[in-house]
Amino acid sequence: MANIRDVARHAGVSVSTVSNVL
Repeated sequence: MANIRDVARHAGVSVSTVSNVL
């Protein structure tokens, strides 16, 4: 079972990467 913090962190990094690309 993944940790909520780990998932949230990964999601935050993904959002930041997409924002940088855009």
